[in-house]
Amino acid sequence: MAETPVPRYERTDPEVADEIVATVRRFVEREVLPVAIELEHADEYPAAIVEGMAGLGLFGATIPAAHGGLGLDVVTYTRIVEELSAGWMSLSGVVNTHLIAAGLLARHGTDDQRARLLPAMATGALRGCLSLSEPDAGSDTQALRCRATPDGQEYVIDGTKMWVTNGVRAGIVALAARTPEGITCFMVEKEPGERHGGISATRNIGKLGYKGLETVEMTYDGHRVPASSVLGGPDGLGKGLHQILAGLELGRINIAARACGVGRAAFEASLRYATERKTFGKPIAEHQAIQFKLADMATKLEASRLLTRSAAERYQSGERADVEAGMAKLFASESALEIATEAMRVHGGYGYATELPIERYYRDAPLMVIGEGTNEIQRIVIARGLLRRLNESS
Repeated sequence: MAETPVPRYERTDPEVADEIVATVRRFVEREVLPVAIELEHADEYPAAIVEGMAGLGLFGATIPAAHGGLGLDVVTYTRIVEELSAGWMSLSGVVNTHLIAAGLLARHGTDDQRARLLPAMATGALRGCLSLSEPDAGSDTQALRCRATPDGQEYVIDGTKMWVTNGVRAGIVALAARTPEGITCFMVEKEPGERHGGISATRNIGKLGYKGLETVEMTYDGHRVPASSVLGGPDGLGKGLHQILAGLELGRINIAARACGVGRAAFEASLRYATERKTFGKPIAEHQAIQFKLADMATKLEASRLLTRSAAERYQSGERADVEAGMAKLFASESALEIATEAMRVHGGYGYATELPIERYYRDAPLMVIGEGTNEIQRIVIARGLLRRLNESS
């Protein structure tokens, strides 16, 4: 079957978008903020919160309405991600990898794959994840060793994957593996849990931040999947790397939106604290040194939002958005890290204490600098994209 054209997202009605975002914000205030510190410190999966997110339809946020999703445009989706991340950044990771997998199906899947899998993914009954990185292949995707060997009407998968977010709870894995045609993407169906057939979640990787959801190493040992698992059918053989890298554009926009959320939470906390905390007889907000910090934080946050929106608008138009997504991810993530650091300085000793969320922002922010391709890789993506566009316009 020929590859499905890249869809153009219909622009969500502004009033509808505002109401959805407001609903998510109220949900975060009511269900997330009161328990986030406790759950994060315990590294406990927020099962009740995730079920609430499913009830709001967030697992189907960008899945087309024809397949049971909300069919939201990507700009609205970034606003939702910012709200979730302002409450607890880990929550955005629950839906990000899921919607990357769903986006791969929507863009490249066969009619049967879309009809069979997307409706269950839209409700959250079927959770998705992405499996690209390996112990010796992160940014260097050409070093992938995981293999899918054809055997009649099946493929036999062998290899180890790293950094798989939601790997245990997922029921569908977008997996990159080598076939005779090249790197191919398989939509591997499995039962949620640590073991299924020849698939094992061999260890849960401890992390500085981004706690509360699993990031696992997954091993495939002679695991068999039907040939119909190839994303896009026979025409998808050897096209997996192109498909997944294009899908990561949405992932990088998500990371930028997450960074906006963490940066916003850190900035707003600092602004409030600076008006309440007094030194030398006046609120620290009246000291020029603090004012400069707040001004820089607000400026970086606003610029991050604008870059994120620009990338989202280009992606939802159906145009290639590698440059814009890379720029948004690069700038917003670096800004979030700087804002979180400054927030700790504004709060002084209280910023270092575990009773406030400031130290969590400080631990969560580095993920955005690394996730969905390090910022060093983003600079390469941006530069190559700029040169490509120059050559295309010549």
